[in-house]
Amino acid sequence: MSEWLSDNGLPYGIYLLEVTALLALFANGRWRRLKGLCVYIGLLFGLDGIVRTAALNHFGLASPQYSEFYWLTDVVLAIGAFLLTCGFFRRACARENRMWRFVRLFLVFVFVLVVIVSALTLTRHYEQIITPFMTEFSQNLYFSCLILNTLLYLMIQQFAIEDDELGLLVCGMGVQFAGEAAFLALFNVTRQTGSANFARALIPFLSPACTMGMLLTWIYAINGARKEVPVRARIRDSAGLAEAVAE
Repeated sequence: MSEWLSDNGLPYGIYLLEVTALLALFANGRWRRLKGLCVYIGLLFGLDGIVRTAALNHFGLASPQYSEFYWLTDVVLAIGAFLLTCGFFRRACARENRMWRFVRLFLVFVFVLVVIVSALTLTRHYEQIITPFMTEFSQNLYFSCLILNTLLYLMIQQFAIEDDELGLLVCGMGVQFAGEAAFLALFNVTRQTGSANFARALIPFLSPACTMGMLLTWIYAINGARKEVPVRARIRDSAGLAEAVAE
């Protein structure tokens, strides 16, 4: 039962949610405003659901070709997640151009730092350098996205940005990144204590479950959340309306 769930139930459930999210974006016409989200979900479905499955059937799970192909697509998805996070930052700073200039420089610095730190793996691998670099780069970039996503959520709360849709989209990404980070921490702890088999048993379930949680949150955000303006903008509009009534 657990094997069927990990091999068929969870993957096909994810594909169904990805298609549902894309249909919701186009049905509501929100894809025009959420182009980055639309592209990222399309990448998830295309690379993970179609391209990786085709490579798996062609090369086999244990083949080095499939391993290299898997990590290459993982790099693409990691970069997509980073760019989507940048897009959320831009939306949060829509009315704060000065802050956006600082945030933009910070995001560029984070990406360059991840590339440099990941490139250090090249000094430890001489026979095969491409796959270790891709593995290290994608993991470091995902961890950076987790930190950035947390900072973005705190920024939304600090500046009272009442954008329900953005808040839910950020929370959805947090579910995905936090789950991946929890798995890596669990695996490292159990490996040091000699019980890594427990963590390996969770691999087929933890990551897909987090992805499904992210997609469900996004679907709710697309269908039900409202896009609102910051509190300060609403106060300014209310003041203008009060002046107009007084006149």
